[in-house]
Amino acid sequence: MSDKEPVISVHDLPLTFKVKYLGKRPAKGLWGMKHTRRPVEYMVAEAKNMPSNVILPIVRLTVNRDGIQMVNITDKHVKSETVRFCVDAISYGVQDLVYTRVFSMIIVTDDTLDNGVPFECHSFVCESKDQARRITYALAACFQDYGKRVKADGKERAVRKFAIDLRTPEEQAAASDGETEA
Repeated sequence: MSDKEPVISVHDLPLTFKVKYLGKRPAKGLWGMKHTRRPVEYMVAEAKNMPSNVILPIVRLTVNRDGIQMVNITDKHVKSETVRFCVDAISYGVQDLVYTRVFSMIIVTDDTLDNGVPFECHSFVCESKDQARRITYALAACFQDYGKRVKADGKERAVRKFAIDLRTPEEQAAASDGETEA
């Protein structure tokens, strides 16, 4: 980790960020950049083709010990529902290697038989690549805390795996060597 990498621990949580919600698309796998690249490419292309008078929803994204919460704040006069992604449903989080201002996460959905795809990729356009990096590190702190709590709890649980990719976009690109599907 370089000197300028953000150091975020569970004690820094909750952290709140103002970002644009790019959307969600089905993902083909539980974790890995190869399962976020194609959905991100699709969502970015969709956003670029939007009419000029339509904007992406602005959301308040909060990373806390229990996961991630998202509230639409585009229209301050309309009260929006809070969307919660529990830490045990988030399987992967990453700063995109091509669109470095994009943070993406894979969510394990409960409706695995309804649409045949148990994974969704949710993506957010951040104000800067540093903000996307901070969200990634905040989620890493959340994962680390969750792992410690589960271990301390000692109860039998269904094992769920999760991953966070803390490599810089440059390191990801160097390591990918054709790993992505996009």
